[in-house]
Amino acid sequence: MQLLSQISFDEITASLLVCLLIREFMILALPDSIAGPGGWLVDTGEEEA
Repeated sequence: MQLLSQISFDEITASLLVCLLIREFMILALPDSIAGPGGWLVDTGEEEA
């Protein structure tokens, strides 16, 4: 329980923000087959027919 009391709200918020930024960067940087519509790592929606 001592370990949980050392984690602040700001640290949790910062880590969530970093995760979201990394996800958005992956969507922009990686090809659609990996991070895009129908991608195996990050699926951003339905594949276009």
